Amino acid sequence: MRGDEARVVAAFCEHLRAQGWAVTTEVAWCDVRAERDGAVICAEAKGRTTAPGLDVDTGFGQLLRRMPDEDEPTTRYAIVVPTDALRAAERVPRRVRQLLRIDICAVDSSGAVTPV
Repeated sequence: MRGDEARVVAAFCEHLRAQGWAVTTEVAWCDVRAERDGAVICAEAKGRTTAPGLDVDTGFGQLLRRMPDEDEPTTRYAIVVPTDALRAAERVPRRVRQLLRIDICAVDSSGAVTPV
């Protein structure tokens, strides 16, 4: 992980652990994998960059390409971005995100995480 992405990942992991999730990073293909009571979250994180829209689009592409062929109804996906990239993440229509079980989480400069 380069630059600000490490900060975003650390904040997201701390947020999940505080909610009782068992969290690991850099597992298989995802930046963050969390498990709790049979549920799984696979997350792709992006940090602050000069091209937030492009980076967020890349993050969504990474999630989509790596989703399994078989449906795993207990698995959700997340794109985790700094708050200044939130508008770029919300360009993917809510209906599409709901169908694919992709959540958005924003991390502010103090490290607070807000699910969108």
